[in-house]
Parts: sequence; C-alpha cells; structure tokens
Amino acid sequence: MASPEPLVDLAGISKSFARRFLVQNRTFRLRDIDISIGRGEVVGLLGESGSGKSTVANIITRLTGFDGGRYHYRGRDVSTLTRKESFAFKSDVQIVFQDPYGSLNPRATVRSSVMESLLLHKPGLSRRERITRANRLLEEVGLNPERGDHYPHEFSGGQRQRIAIARALAVEPELLVCDEPLSSLDVSIQAQILELFVRMIRERHLTIVFISHDVNVVRLICDRVYIMNDGRIVENGPAQDVLSNPQNEYTARLLEAVY
Repeated sequence: MASPEPLVDLAGISKSFARRFLVQNRTFRLRDIDISIGRGEVVGLLGESGSGKSTVANIITRLTGFDGGRYHYRGRDVSTLTRKESFAFKSDVQIVFQDPYGSLNPRATVRSSVMESLLLHKPGLSRRERITRANRLLEEVGLNPERGDHYPHEFSGGQRQRIAIARALAVEPELLVCDEPLSSLDVSIQAQILELFVRMIRERHLTIVFISHDVNVVRLICDRVYIMNDGRIVENGPAQDVLSNPQNEYTARLLEAVY
C-alpha cells in the first residue's frame, strides 16, 4: 500500500529542446508536468512515441535537468541536494533502458556489470559478498549464475534485458524507472520479461515508473497511469478506470487503436 507522502513529486515541470541541424527536426517542449508517485506504487506513463515519456523518465532519474517547476524526492527539493546526497540518489533511483544491447558494457562480463554498482554504492561489501549477491540476482531474473563469466554478446536480447534488470536491482533501489523495457524485444520474449516484472513487483514490493506505448501492458501491471500527448499530461487516474472509461479524446483514440 502506498504511503500518503509521495516518494516522487513533480509539479509544473517544463523542459524545452531547441531544433538543431541534423539532430532534431522540430522544437519539443514538456509543459506543466504534474506527477506524484507513492511508495509501493506501479505508475505508468502511456503515450505514443515522441509524446515526452522518456524525457520525463530522464528528469525523474536526473539524467537531464528541467527548465521550470519543482521536483521533490522524499520531500526534498532535488536542486538542494548536496554532492553526497546526489550520489546516494543515484543508488536510490535506478533505470532500465529500452535497448538491452546498448545498455551493457560489451567488454565486461555480465557478473561484473551487475557488481559494478555494488562497488560504487556498497563499498562495505567484500568481493565475495558482491559475487554472491550478483549470482543471486542473476538467478532471480532467470539466468544461470554459472554464465556470469560470459559477455553480453553471448546472450539473447531478452537475456540481456534480464541482466540489465539484475544490475538495476543490485543496490536495492527505492525507485525503478523502466523506459520502454519491452519494446525492442520479440513478442514471445516480451511476455517472459513482463512475467518477470509481475513477479518482482509482487515479491519485492517495488516502486516503479513503467513507461510504455502498450495499453495492455500498462493495464496489466500499473496501479495508476498518466497519459501523455505532445509534451503534456492529458489524463491520469487509476489505470483500470482511465483505460476502461477514458475522459480524454486522445486516450480514447489510443484505446481504439488497440481494439
């Protein structure tokens, strides 16, 4: 059950990207983004490509800044965090990216990739303890720990995404941001990774921001949903309510495209 005080609170967030030659073909803006995420919630950001979902994910994880509004994490304005607190934030908030091919270091074994964040954020652990935790996580996401000495190119796309999830969970984050983690995978593999997320949510009581353009995925795993279109949130509420009885024309069109 989510606590009354939000873990993440975005209010009036705006962000502009100017058009650049050979980089972007249009100016894009986030406008008046209000998002609240309680502990233990699974919150979806749903919308078509280019709606601004990934930009919001990057703001939540502090991979990019914002131009206006405020961002509170655990009740603290993130702009006031000290250097030490900002380092701790990187452990507390982890992200799983869309591309399982580009998100892993091709020169590091998969066990080393999982252990890397432990070395940075859990320096009190011995090497043996880091190896033990990495092996346990690989097993938890459905991979044989004996393959931990292999390299990313020796794994399928679905297996690499499992490794990326294990790496994100290694430091026991408070918040996991999943940016289209299924979209680059084959349909049959998507179902397996989705089943993994469902199990982790149940067993770990994770707080998750799940970004997707797939209505059915959001309906299955999310408690609440925010619908994004052209840099704005056009509708939000309990996922089952919004996706069963949309009040916004854009949301209705999204649902019509599914059926």
